[in-house]
Amino acid sequence: MGFMDILEQYAGQAMAAQGDPHADFSKVAEQAPPDALGAGITQALRNGAGGSFAAAIEKLFANSNPDQRAGLLTRLIEAAGPAVLSSIAGGSLARFGGGGAAQVSPADADSVTPAQAGELADAAHAKDPGIVDRVGAFYSQHPMVVKALGAAALAVAMSHMARRT
Repeated sequence: MGFMDILEQYAGQAMAAQGDPHADFSKVAEQAPPDALGAGITQALRNGAGGSFAAAIEKLFANSNPDQRAGLLTRLIEAAGPAVLSSIAGGSLARFGGGGAAQVSPADADSVTPAQAGELADAAHAKDPGIVDRVGAFYSQHPMVVKALGAAALAVAMSHMARRT
């Protein structure tokens, strides 16, 4: 069964009556174009199917490897801006805001908790709502991590992809 056949099960509905969203998403992620996958992930993040944006970021962060965590944090810091970093997470993220463009290393990312990443996500989203699109695009390159958001979020992502194709 091709990914379009799977997506048809999700067209027009947030939850497919049949199928397993986790297994279906895995198959779709293998075959779907990255931009379509990213748009679906973005819609799931926007829709709140994985909880609030901050809660979704906490889940994604907790289930990401150190390189993915660093990439996510870099995007969130760029969106939030360095001035915000001293006012969130008890100021513990201020060290990432110095000197030009944010670039978080995997080792630095390991010192950040999922809750701190969620707090940063709230600040980033408040300053730049487009961060949701950039996170969706980023995780289109790491779709298996997205499964941590749960079946409802995966179904929303696939439903959105089905309507776009």
